[in-house]
Amino acid sequence: MSESDDESEPADSETAAASTAPTAPTAPTTAETACFEAGIKFGTLYHQFAGTPVAPESAPSLARAMEASIENQPHCVDVTVDVRTDELESELAGSAADYTELTGRFLEVEIVIEYEGREVVTQMAMEDGYPMMKVVSVSGRDAGD
Repeated sequence: MSESDDESEPADSETAAASTAPTAPTAPTTAETACFEAGIKFGTLYHQFAGTPVAPESAPSLARAMEASIENQPHCVDVTVDVRTDELESELAGSAADYTELTGRFLEVEIVIEYEGREVVTQMAMEDGYPMMKVVSVSGRDAGD
């Protein structure tokens, strides 16, 4: 091995180590915290109400109760819940029962969070047979982010 090969080897190792070294943790940004708050609201909404008995006739009152419940939480400024009665009716068409249990496939939800000048809009809707919750937009001031 030549002398120049010996010198380049540590440099290559140092570069590889530097590129895989973990970065120091940082405090979350205001936008990240606002998105976290939205996630908390979705987790609460979904897991609090999943399994609730629901029928097409009771769907509107259940949707309003869900909205009011989540709007009580900090930083939540608007919740819109649509219980998809067409899906409920389809589910119940071949059933002897006149109700079923609430699952994500019967819901479309939008939650709006305001946190320290940031607004986060989130939605839940069915995608490929699964209720997906996602951040639609984050807006507001950029200071500190």
